[in-house]
Amino acid sequence: MPWFRNHYVCEECGCEWEDEWSATCDDDCPGCGSRHMEPSDSIDPTEVIQEDDTNGGFLVLRSLDAAESAPEYKILAEFPTREAAEKFLEARISQSG
Repeated sequence: MPWFRNHYVCEECGCEWEDEWSATCDDDCPGCGSRHMEPSDSIDPTEVIQEDDTNGGFLVLRSLDAAESAPEYKILAEFPTREAAEKFLEARISQSG
């Protein structure tokens, strides 16, 4: 399932917050309670690169389709360098696009 880290700015009180959802959906302000604030920015961390502290390389992770309330990552691939992991993700993006 795609996963998004949404950044919000309340139009009423100026409060800023982030929340993670399975979509770029509206959220309610935790400061004043104003409803239906649209995200001002979103990051898609469905697939991420993480340093592997155990083996010294880099892991490419993808959130499982069944994830509901938070990303549930599984390892797609392991690489010795960040550059190799980035190339792997770029190739996946170009194949799906």
